[in-house]
Amino acid sequence: MTSWFISDLHLSPARPDITRLFLEFLQEQAVHADALYILGDLFDAWIGDDDTSDFAAALQGALRQVTQQGVPVYFIAGNRDFLVGPRFARMTGVRLLNEPAVIDLYGTPTLLLHGDSLCTADRSYQRFRRIIRQPWLVKILLALPLSMRMRIANKLRASSATQQPLSAEQLAIMDVTDTAVIDLFVRYDVGQMIHGHTHRPAIHEHQLPDGNTAERIVLGDWYEQGSLLRVTRTERQLISQPL
Repeated sequence: MTSWFISDLHLSPARPDITRLFLEFLQEQAVHADALYILGDLFDAWIGDDDTSDFAAALQGALRQVTQQGVPVYFIAGNRDFLVGPRFARMTGVRLLNEPAVIDLYGTPTLLLHGDSLCTADRSYQRFRRIIRQPWLVKILLALPLSMRMRIANKLRASSATQQPLSAEQLAIMDVTDTAVIDLFVRYDVGQMIHGHTHRPAIHEHQLPDGNTAERIVLGDWYEQGSLLRVTRTERQLISQPL
């Protein structure tokens, strides 16, 4: 019995090597899993569920093949693909989760989220995040012609640092703060958390105010490798797969 967790693939036509590795993972590993959890930024830029490009269609078809095999696939939006919506879910069979989500992971209550909300030291980003996710603004974005959204996405990709490994300075400002992490552990009364976004795969222990210890598992990115978390009833393993 195995569940897989992934995040920060930033799939785009500009990186066919990453897309190819992801498709291989779906076909060879995900189809045999108890569940697959995608914790945001699956795409470098998702411009809306009405994207009819070959790239979007191929990825939706690959996900649909997994869900049609009876494997539940869950998705939490990241900062790059928060426009994923109900039509995407219908096309793929993927189940959309609100953030944060609490699941029972082989008997352990576990909190899932993308992770950008934990980076509270980056105040300008948090202000931007609150604004861009306002329902009225999302509605306006989706009302723009598809061609215009495509141009915006292509411009963002051209100027984006996500096609290259992030610098140490960039990684530092986007890292989580202990206060935000502890607050979530206490608020949701769980002892385990899994998230992505920070591009720093690791397993951390946190001391809670009541004296108990909680575990936070951080997923890796897919820039120079494929980064996976494999969870069974008896172990948790961060895995790196070569491109």
